[in-house]
Amino acid sequence: MLKAKFSIGQVVRHRFFGFRGVIFDVDPEFMNTEEWYQRIPAEVRPRKDQPFYHLLAENQDNQEDGHSVAYVSEQNLTADDTGEPVSHPQTNVLFGKYKNGRYQLREHVVH
Repeated sequence: MLKAKFSIGQVVRHRFFGFRGVIFDVDPEFMNTEEWYQRIPAEVRPRKDQPFYHLLAENQDNQEDGHSVAYVSEQNLTADDTGEPVSHPQTNVLFGKYKNGRYQLREHVVH
């Protein structure tokens, strides 16, 4: 099993699509449906044998409210170096302080 490069509370950016997000969960390898996986265009489809991250994302797919939850492979993420917080309404539910490009997970969050 591979060790995750990124961690919960870290702000990241999608390598191809450019949207930013904050990580709120990590799967050690692909754990979504095969149907979801097959919808990814073959030329950018990631390997399954790597960590996948759940993100509170901003500005993905031009959604009306500009916010979504994304599931992204490690190979398609880079650390975000803007130092700016993520504009997503759920960040205040899951996280407390934002400092030095990271969010601190609230102690009493229940899924």
